[in-house]
Amino acid sequence: MNENTENTRVSRRKLLKGGALAAGATVAGSLAAPAVVAQSPVVVKMQTSWPASDIWMDFARQYVERVEAMSGGRLKIDLLPSGAVVGAFQVLDAVNDGVLDAAHTVPVYWYGKHKAASLFGTGPVFGGSANTMLAWFYAGGGADLYRELTQDILKLKVYGFYGFPMPAQPFGWFKKPVTKVAEVNGFKYRTVGLAADLMQRLGMSVAQLPGAEIVPAMERGVIDAFEFNNPSSDMRFGAQDVAKNYMLSSYHQASESFEFLFNKDFFDDLPKDLQAILKYGVEAVSTSNTALALNAYSADLQKLQKDHGVVVHRTPKEILDAQLKAWDQLIPELEKDPYMKKVLDSQRAWVERVVFYELMNSPDLALAYDHYFPGKLKL
Repeated sequence: MNENTENTRVSRRKLLKGGALAAGATVAGSLAAPAVVAQSPVVVKMQTSWPASDIWMDFARQYVERVEAMSGGRLKIDLLPSGAVVGAFQVLDAVNDGVLDAAHTVPVYWYGKHKAASLFGTGPVFGGSANTMLAWFYAGGGADLYRELTQDILKLKVYGFYGFPMPAQPFGWFKKPVTKVAEVNGFKYRTVGLAADLMQRLGMSVAQLPGAEIVPAMERGVIDAFEFNNPSSDMRFGAQDVAKNYMLSSYHQASESFEFLFNKDFFDDLPKDLQAILKYGVEAVSTSNTALALNAYSADLQKLQKDHGVVVHRTPKEILDAQLKAWDQLIPELEKDPYMKKVLDSQRAWVERVVFYELMNSPDLALAYDHYFPGKLKL
């Protein structure tokens, strides 16, 4: 930590504590005079891992709107896009160091610090969806395991909260449709985290790139195919200009949520009610993010097809089966690390119990959809 960073923290602590004293003095002095001393809002410097034009910035803006409204203006979030202060993959370090107060990101972006980061969103799919695994984080022990990783193992001065269970990420964008595992052998492919290990098992060579670098990499031939996340983000950065075959459905990243990071010193210095607003605002925005995603992703998928000539495919069962078998090979290697085995054991136990209920209780939605909209599904 440098001297400037420490001075910033100290001055912010003085501001917060001074504001509380000023408020008390105002109450005490109100008997003598009606004057009110206005307290300046606490500014939260938050950077995302997304370009300014990405729909995920819209998701982050929804969080900003809710936090500022719930705090009655006592919190103001200075929301910045990727690259404004640090790169997309460097936000965790910046929050830890106090360069940023907060970040809106995904844990897989700091997978290089510890592979277990990928287990909090982009790990093996035992049968649970992103909803299932977000529930594991909050009710199945995941939050405690996350704290152990970030604070005990990696000694990071951060808090992390999770929100918005993402729809499963597509297999991605290809110049030609692929129907068999053998056809992807030798592909240069963009993904991140443990998905990189997974795709290497399918014979691909992998480049881990932030979203803004994907299309230029395709144009230069650095990669042959790629995935990012969803139809809206993909369309906004021009995926349709470099490939026309969009393969939906995959097990490589099927249970991810956003990660909201906060510098521990900054967060601990806040009044308890403002801490609660930042924390539970993540839960509140999860609902609005989901609504925005389902509306935008589905509309933009139609636009990709109708306006840009993109052909949408469902990833063949042979490739999905191969992905599961690749996870089978990876899991024993991951479990050589005692901490990662503890996390995977916790997730398996949760999924075995919870998903049995989910699957047994859920009606066949594809059957109902095909009943009312016959012929649209080509599974």
